[in-house]
Amino acid sequence: MSTTPSTADNVVIIPTYNEKENVAAIIDAVLAQPINSHVLIIDDNSPDGTAAIVRQKMEEHPERVHLVERKGKLGLGTAYIAGFKWALERPQYEYIFEMDADFSHDPNALPELYKACKEGGADVAVGSRYVTGVNVVNWPMGRVLMSFYASAYVRIVTRMPIHDATAGFVCYRRRVLQALPLDEVKFKGYAFQIEMKFTAYKYGFKIVEVPIIFINRVLGTSKMSSGIFSEGFFGVMRLKVNSWFKKYPDYGKEQQ
Repeated sequence: MSTTPSTADNVVIIPTYNEKENVAAIIDAVLAQPINSHVLIIDDNSPDGTAAIVRQKMEEHPERVHLVERKGKLGLGTAYIAGFKWALERPQYEYIFEMDADFSHDPNALPELYKACKEGGADVAVGSRYVTGVNVVNWPMGRVLMSFYASAYVRIVTRMPIHDATAGFVCYRRRVLQALPLDEVKFKGYAFQIEMKFTAYKYGFKIVEVPIIFINRVLGTSKMSSGIFSEGFFGVMRLKVNSWFKKYPDYGKEQQ
């Protein structure tokens, strides 16, 4: 049983669906980081027993590992929104992470994202595959090119100065998630990642990219589909057009 104090100023939200091969190891890897994180698993009723493994980890690490079980596969975006709301209900969490369960996001990079927000002045720290070139391991070349050019497309359309707009390894300061209209987030798939960054950008929050190496999953099955890319492609246009008719608060000015 863990003897680490249960108090923490940060929580790592990890959505899961059929991740029995990875979930115990990813929890252990996150808890081993020097920033004393808590872990929140959002499980979408995985038929492979993922939630049961998480409950075992909750017994091993009381108050450090948490679980929200949902009734079905409801989408990545809604999983993160549920996790954000859970974290915002607990005032101790000043820094709120999102990351994948499959080790494509290296838990050893968590301290760098944390530092970017806590010490570097970032409101949003993005674990970026593309800010220093292409740092992707074990992806087919076609998928690398699709992802790289998708991020370039997002940059051109939205004018966001972000190289990896689709990245899912992110640290948010609490005040960002408190300010953003979470109930108005439209996208459920990977376009959710673009929408969150675009809205934070329009609100004037400071977004910083921290270079990471992205490693394709070794265990389990990818959840990527053609529908996800379609949502992202057309969703970016919708985001941009809709932004022409909105007035955004400027949290950047408030900090000055």
